[in-house]
Amino acid sequence: QVQLVESGGGLVQAGGSLRLSCAASGRTFSSYTMGWFRQAPGKGREFVAEISWSAASTLTRYTDSVKGRFTISRDNAKNTVYLQMNSLKPEDTAVYYCAARSVRGLSPQANGYPYWGQGTQVTVSS
Repeated sequence: QVQLVESGGGLVQAGGSLRLSCAASGRTFSSYTMGWFRQAPGKGREFVAEISWSAASTLTRYTDSVKGRFTISRDNAKNTVYLQMNSLKPEDTAVYYCAARSVRGLSPQANGYPYWGQGTQVTVSS
């Protein structure tokens, strides 16, 4: 069982930046693929980014709308994954969720992630 706790959400003006953090429990964090998803009011849960680490390489994937603006990273020593969000737009407003799955490799489907945090609100004003 993995427990995930997000932090770092808030209210920011368009063009601003936020960094989300997700702290995970467990002793095998480095073997987990970590993802960020978001859900805007009245919409379904949307994939944002994911990261999978091995000693040989770190793999990342982003949804097209955030490429060049968002960066996902992880610190395996701290059991934490981050989402640096720059050049924020009003359409980025959503509840952002951290997710984890116990296999390496990328697969940006929400139903492939069994572990979820409680979410953190990000609001971007115009």
